[in-house]
Amino acid sequence: MSDEPDKGPRPGGRPLPARLDPRSGRPPRRRPAAEPSRAAPDRYDAAPPGAGRGHRVAAAARAVAAVLAVVVLGASGWGWYLGQVADATVNRTDAIPADGNTGSGQDMNLLLVGNDSRAQLTDQQMAELTAGADSGINTDTMILVHVPADGSRASFVSFPRDSYVEIPGYGMDKLNAAYAYGYGEVDDAASEAAKQAAGGQLLVQTLSRLTGLQIDHYAEVDLLGFFELSSVVGGVEVNLCEAVDDSEFSGAVFAAGPQTISGADALAFVRQRHGLPRGDLDRIVRQQVFMGGVLRKILSEQVLLDLGKQRQLVEAASQSLTIDRDLVLLDLAQQMQAVTAGAIEFQTVPVVGDDRDEQGRAILRLADADTLRDFFAELSAAPAGPAAPVAPAAPSAVTVDVQNGSGVAGVAAEAATALEAAGFAVGSTGNADASDYGQTVVRHAVGDERLAAALAAAVPGALVEADTEATPGTVQLVLGSDFTAVGQALAPVAPSAPVETDAARTAADTGCIY
Repeated sequence: MSDEPDKGPRPGGRPLPARLDPRSGRPPRRRPAAEPSRAAPDRYDAAPPGAGRGHRVAAAARAVAAVLAVVVLGASGWGWYLGQVADATVNRTDAIPADGNTGSGQDMNLLLVGNDSRAQLTDQQMAELTAGADSGINTDTMILVHVPADGSRASFVSFPRDSYVEIPGYGMDKLNAAYAYGYGEVDDAASEAAKQAAGGQLLVQTLSRLTGLQIDHYAEVDLLGFFELSSVVGGVEVNLCEAVDDSEFSGAVFAAGPQTISGADALAFVRQRHGLPRGDLDRIVRQQVFMGGVLRKILSEQVLLDLGKQRQLVEAASQSLTIDRDLVLLDLAQQMQAVTAGAIEFQTVPVVGDDRDEQGRAILRLADADTLRDFFAELSAAPAGPAAPVAPAAPSAVTVDVQNGSGVAGVAAEAATALEAAGFAVGSTGNADASDYGQTVVRHAVGDERLAAALAAAVPGALVEADTEATPGTVQLVLGSDFTAVGQALAPVAPSAPVETDAARTAADTGCIY
């Protein structure tokens, strides 16, 4: 992905998307909002000329810092201390609309962002992190966290900053432009808090529309939170497949293999993008792996049994944390107190590939709307347990209608003959409603599971599905392009749509990455 900044002025002296009015530095007015602007602190994109290494350090650090807003505190078992200290000291913001879900005991979707403000860093910390001058707030990294009502697991989904999405009221643009649009539509006389609130709310609305999920809560952590967290836990172990030397850009210089990193090295690790096979996507993997390492450390006995470290973690988090007004940290801690590292999963939103928009800027095309909705719907689905085995019926008790969807003439007749030889009764043969089925399917009416199981055993690998329109007592076999012969395994079929999506990792994974 390109490191080029978006063009044009922006609030706070940073570039806004090129569509903004160059005279006012603000977006065009859109329809009036139904409610007063609310939101969260965070802004977006690339550093202005001269911002230097510090800006880029902070942008990548935010995602790692933000994770402690949910899991670090909740899973630590320090709910009583969290409720008394953290809830009393965290900053609050109005990022969530009034109809958000604020009740405990429900599934929860929380948007994690971060800011790169260095206003609270000491001179010593600024020097250690090579942070440079304070250059405002940025939303280059955004993560959606889903926690089920029983708190048994947590799913973290990362969104690349250059994801090309629909921003309500503004059309298609990079995801990291959403905050700036919301920030800029507030009257100039409004307070900075109100502008940041408007930016955060539009970001929440954009991601809610993209995912099809209601975003219930918002949490944002600044650079100081990450710095103090990495210092408290004493470093985090990561594992690189190859040695890297990105001293020219991020400052990341690491040997291959497992190693413990912290402080400035940790920041360089999570912000490197040059020299990685997939640029930003691999940088997101770096961030996810580091978050997993932090969580392993925090959930280990070394930290859980060290009251001093527990106190430091809670205090560091609460001082650097900004959350929506309805998020009760004590409730969250109680909901997640039993979570384990192996039940904390990291993923990246499905991406089709990189491209250029009408202005020539580098963007990432996400998967189609149906694929995205299915992807996020799975976050809310309870983990499927092993299906109860179904005893197959005798072949002689099964009548099969065979339909050819393979695109190859004569396959249905051949399959019917082989099924009869295996003891099945064949009702009819013919062509399927389409001739391009990629996968062979066994369809049955509800209640005919034993009949379907018998046929599926004769066609290993076939997809088995219940169909409300299927005729009871008859099982339908739709032959796809993967069909070989009755009694033989199906042939592998290449996926029809190339979608880049990393295999999900958990916080317990320690395999090497790039």
